[in-house]
Amino acid sequence: MKTVTVSGLLAKKQAGEKITALTAYDASFAKMFDEQGIDAMLIGDSLGMVLQGEADTLPVTVEDIAYHTRAVRRGTQRAFVLADMPFMSYSTPPYAYRNAATLMAAGASMVKLEGGSWLAETVTGLVQRGVPVCAHLGLTPQSVHVFGGFKVQGREQDKADTLLKEALALQEAGAQLLVLECVPAALGKAVADKLTIPVIGIGAGKDTDGQILVMHDMFGISANYMPKFSKNYLAETGDMRKAVKKYIDDVHAGEFPSAAHSFE
Repeated sequence: MKTVTVSGLLAKKQAGEKITALTAYDASFAKMFDEQGIDAMLIGDSLGMVLQGEADTLPVTVEDIAYHTRAVRRGTQRAFVLADMPFMSYSTPPYAYRNAATLMAAGASMVKLEGGSWLAETVTGLVQRGVPVCAHLGLTPQSVHVFGGFKVQGREQDKADTLLKEALALQEAGAQLLVLECVPAALGKAVADKLTIPVIGIGAGKDTDGQILVMHDMFGISANYMPKFSKNYLAETGDMRKAVKKYIDDVHAGEFPSAAHSFE
């Protein structure tokens, strides 16, 4: 199959084709996901929780992400590979440039940053220096202590309006993808409709341009809890490869996420 690029992901949005993504942390799972036809894989700072057993993502380091990015890249032939920028690794533009260079050298094709319009200068600077950027809005796990827990964002109209404005600002700054997490389904649709770049949802309803799940959640093996927005595809299929294929098929068909996996 053809290698997935950022322009290919944009073409999918423009054609109305859903984008499928999963987190990945090693070569073996990356190879499996790649062979089943996943479009994109994210080396998420979620590894702090699902691999390291931490209570949140904050202890994850750039070195952690780089290590797992190298592993995923070795197992990947065609899927698009994104890497998370960990907590405080992009607190200033020069610091972001240095840490993004580390992740790109490890094998990422794009880096992901959490935060709103305050990141515009950083996003523009990264893109000018040859580093593609995925923005992340809604529930941004690195801000868990500011939010007071893992809570749905954008339920109030003023906050929804602010989120949409920040999404547009990040797009204007040069972001080429947006991950939108834990927001009402109606807001997920509004953001995807307004932006020209692909919007990948996780707990953002079925009308975003694509979906991403943490692989441990999709397999039902997370150590802590199963989020409302996830689905245990392994329990349904009894086989890891079939689980990945069913997830991909359900996203393409618009059957996942259902209302049961979305927020009002």
